Amino acid sequence: MPYFNFTQEIGEPDLVTGEILGIKSEASFYLSTSAAEGSRSSRVADITGESSSSESFKSNYAKLPDYLKSCLDYSSIVCGRGGVKIGKLVRLLLAEGLIEDRPGDIMEDVAGNALKELIGLGMLQEEEEYAIVKFPASYLQLCILKLTKQDFVSKTANSPVRLGIIDDGRDIYPNVEGLLIQSLFIFSRHRDSSFDSPRGLSRAYMRNVCGMHFLLVLDLDSRIERLPDELGDLIHLRYLGLYGSELDELPGTLGNLKRLQTLDIRWCRQLRKLPIQILHIQQLRHLLMSGFINDGEIRVPKGIGTLVNLHTLSGIYGGDDIAMELIALTQLRELGVKRVGADHASELFAAIKKMENLTSLSLAAEGNYFEGTSFSIFPELDAFSPPPLLQEFFLRGGLIEMPVWFASMENLTRLSLFDSYLSENPTSVLQLLPKLKHLKLYHAYKARHIGKEFCNAGGFPVLETLRIASEFLAEWTEIETGAFPRLRYLFFHCCPNLIFLPEGLQNISTLQDLRFRPWNPELRRRLMGEENYKIKHVPNIREV
Repeated sequence: MPYFNFTQEIGEPDLVTGEILGIKSEASFYLSTSAAEGSRSSRVADITGESSSSESFKSNYAKLPDYLKSCLDYSSIVCGRGGVKIGKLVRLLLAEGLIEDRPGDIMEDVAGNALKELIGLGMLQEEEEYAIVKFPASYLQLCILKLTKQDFVSKTANSPVRLGIIDDGRDIYPNVEGLLIQSLFIFSRHRDSSFDSPRGLSRAYMRNVCGMHFLLVLDLDSRIERLPDELGDLIHLRYLGLYGSELDELPGTLGNLKRLQTLDIRWCRQLRKLPIQILHIQQLRHLLMSGFINDGEIRVPKGIGTLVNLHTLSGIYGGDDIAMELIALTQLRELGVKRVGADHASELFAAIKKMENLTSLSLAAEGNYFEGTSFSIFPELDAFSPPPLLQEFFLRGGLIEMPVWFASMENLTRLSLFDSYLSENPTSVLQLLPKLKHLKLYHAYKARHIGKEFCNAGGFPVLETLRIASEFLAEWTEIETGAFPRLRYLFFHCCPNLIFLPEGLQNISTLQDLRFRPWNPELRRRLMGEENYKIKHVPNIREV
């Protein structure tokens, strides 16, 4: 049975599904459907026209095995024109049942490998630094089919529908009577801040949403202050996204969602704890509770260690004897812990050391990071031993010196050091890491001047992106010839005193992007004048 997918855009009736959604519009509307059906339709030419690129896409698409066609069709819906995080797309593919459960294989790996295949074929595009996948614009148009209302009614009868709503804040619920909606995505562009207007999607709106009893995916990138108890009626739900909502609690009926695989409550700044009923969701695989930076932790009920199918657990509070719970979560591959304090650090580090499957780890020390340069020393980090498969490491907190074990992380591809305020040069160790591609040093090093010791010839052999933030840094004097052989992107963020860029920058032929936030006026004057030779080979230079 085919899927049909369409988007309602409140406020632009000429682009929506018209009277089907209770809004006046023209006689025809746009519907995204599978690439297979779209490429067979003569009406596609009315929108896109024919081109060599479209013909090439059709040919390449026809050669794909069915599982890759399904992944590509779905990616065209979720990515749209903006893109989506690869991890989110993987979780959605699982929730939609588009990934076959193979005995002995981890489904997330199967989905990730399918996306890698499509990226390798050029049918998806990857922005590796941000871990985002995009759908090529020329291909996206081939997934758009122009239909009349009559065509729509006949084609969608008894067929599953994926619905996206772009809401402008008027809290208008669409008329979807007669449609079998199995996936619902709601995005709010903005909200009117006046006291007379609703502050988010209303309770009545959300009760209507919870009446869609066959939903597999509910993704609400919208402002919501309260979820109704009727949420528990969505017993088929596998994916619940509440990213950026104003919720301060979740209903206890959440525990009725026995099939839920993903719960995403990141950036829900008012939410501080989960209901005990979360322990009833034994199939839960991904519990995402906060971002890494400037987002508070969430306390979980005692017994979270019984959710043994968890692969992702982020934003958890480091206290409350959580280390004893983590020992049981042997399947964890991504872990994020907030407010790591001296009273529980050793137990926590001992538990993490046993997580042999862990590939991504975020640790933030206990303390206040909102008062200028105030920061907390990371406790007992010298005694820590990272898991062997670690590929991503995010660390926030002051370091007395660089831990010696940093040199052992041979599989590390992504590293972020925040508020470390080291007195010694951290790159003396980091430049030797063989697989490190992306490095952030945000207030990591207190030096006012750095020189060619920052990267020796051959140092950072595969590094592609380097971001530096420092209120101290005033001058980078020299880059040794042969250093940074693959650097493409260099970003100075919050370096207000930086007035000299290094001699030798002109020798990094791979550099494509040089950005500043902000750009010191004296530095700008130099680079636009007598020192222009340092940057004239860089295609993209700007202040952001």
